[in-house]
Amino acid sequence: MADIVGCGSWASMTERPVVLPPVFWPEGTMDSASRSPNRLLANLSPADFELVEPHLRPLELVRRIVVVKAGDELKDAYFPHSGIISLVVRLIDGETTEVAMVGRDSIFGASAALGAPLALTTAIVQSPGMCSALPIGRLIEAADLSRTFRTILARHEQAIFVQAQQAAACMASHPAVERLARWLLRARDAAGSDELLLSPEFLGQMLGIKRNAVSLVAGSLQDKGLVRIGRGKIRVIDAVKLKSAACECYSTVRDELEHLKRSMLH
Repeated sequence: MADIVGCGSWASMTERPVVLPPVFWPEGTMDSASRSPNRLLANLSPADFELVEPHLRPLELVRRIVVVKAGDELKDAYFPHSGIISLVVRLIDGETTEVAMVGRDSIFGASAALGAPLALTTAIVQSPGMCSALPIGRLIEAADLSRTFRTILARHEQAIFVQAQQAAACMASHPAVERLARWLLRARDAAGSDELLLSPEFLGQMLGIKRNAVSLVAGSLQDKGLVRIGRGKIRVIDAVKLKSAACECYSTVRDELEHLKRSMLH
């Protein structure tokens, strides 16, 4: 994984390089039938998939690792299979706020193929998992060779923009309990799991509320039987009722990602 630095906490990042060991998939997990656990890769046309498949390499997403910092050059694109990469904005005072999530339905680094070689936000692994990494040079070549692939990347970046736009409006307008319900649902979709590994401190930073307030807000969702709070994790128990407790921002972002998926299938 290119340009990864370790970080002891979200508020204090160090510059110590982290070297990850190579990871190999068990035999048969990447066959032509399943193609990839990443939905964007899985839904590419056979011709477009062939442009990138030989150059994909498996990597581990280690929790709280900085993939790239804002302003740095993008060296690789990442297609998560599991886990979540958070795109965050860090202010001068050290406050960190999430503007979008990249999970198994997304790609991080697509903007480099559209003329934006530098990262606009800092990308941090929020939840551990696995991904396929693709050299940015090959991503650009594939986008130049295939108009459909380039269009998919452009539509994906539009979906990321919608996430960021909606996150800003949500932060300014909606109560903390609705924001938390929205965030948990999006994290569930991105990770492909009902169980999410995260701490109250992290949630507070992502949602812009204090840690003690996070415990109260999450506790209210637990009291209603929507989630179960454990040590360093939250499990979604009733996604349907949790959606009813969330603001409309969740549906707006999900609809945009579903539109991207449908456009790839036609």
